[in-house]
Amino acid sequence: MSDKQAYLRRLSRIEGQARGISKMIDEEKYCIDILTQVSALTRALQGVATGLLDDHLKHCVLDAARLGDDEAAFEKIQEASDAITRLVRS
Repeated sequence: MSDKQAYLRRLSRIEGQARGISKMIDEEKYCIDILTQVSALTRALQGVATGLLDDHLKHCVLDAARLGDDEAAFEKIQEASDAITRLVRS
């Protein structure tokens, strides 16, 4: 299975989790149970984000470095650094 297919499958499951949380809220389920599901959803999204970041480092950054294009490599590293900063803040 390709990375793209794996991400799409994971995101499909995440969509299902989000719909489930909406249903729990609509049905006025116990708040702590809803919060538990929100936490699981957050972890699932973080898993997708860290996987994408890992792919960026292993492919985009490494490819730029292999080509000897220092400027492109620096740009890709900066993109990764900025993404990490956004992930840490969220």
